[in-house]
Amino acid sequence: MQFLTLDGVSQGPGAPDEDTSDGFTRGGWFVPHLEEEFLRLVTGWTNQADAFLFGRRTYENFARDWPKATDPDDAVASQLNGRPKYVASRSLTTGGWAPTTVLSGEVADQVAELKRQPGRELQIHGSARLAQSLLAAGLIDEVRLAIAPVVVGTGRRLFPDGGAPAGLRLLRNETTPGGLAIQVYETAGPPTYGSYDVESR
Repeated sequence: MQFLTLDGVSQGPGAPDEDTSDGFTRGGWFVPHLEEEFLRLVTGWTNQADAFLFGRRTYENFARDWPKATDPDDAVASQLNGRPKYVASRSLTTGGWAPTTVLSGEVADQVAELKRQPGRELQIHGSARLAQSLLAAGLIDEVRLAIAPVVVGTGRRLFPDGGAPAGLRLLRNETTPGGLAIQVYETAGPPTYGSYDVESR
């Protein structure tokens, strides 16, 4: 699950101080568009997960905040706090947000092994750099985007220049009352290309 602006930025959606790396000062752009319909969608998605996969930065933010959500009726918090978590990191050796397993070394190989195990979804929330690398490795099956109606003009993008090309097939799309565009794609191998023939139109 990735939160994006219309200009493709995925950095710092949840708060001004969530991710200020590289001097980013426009965080919190997703928050004004949160509402009940979107939360219902997120609850449905997290209920499909058997485990969650994070990059280090996102993991540390989630591990700081989500354990504070202790309402037993909060299905998202219950899933995030209770399900197994995997964090790809070269600097962490343990994770304090139990149950957590740290993946180091060849992360793509370890994720491929996790995907071979029986069970439901292994979901990535945020963690754009990790998602980019796993998409390039062919290890992403479905891409879920929540696009906010805002242009921030700067920040780290989910699909940066020079990233690996990928073909996607739209499975469904919808909008929420708060103005979010929800797009769900399945991966479809490499992109295809063609030429537009004006004479044959």
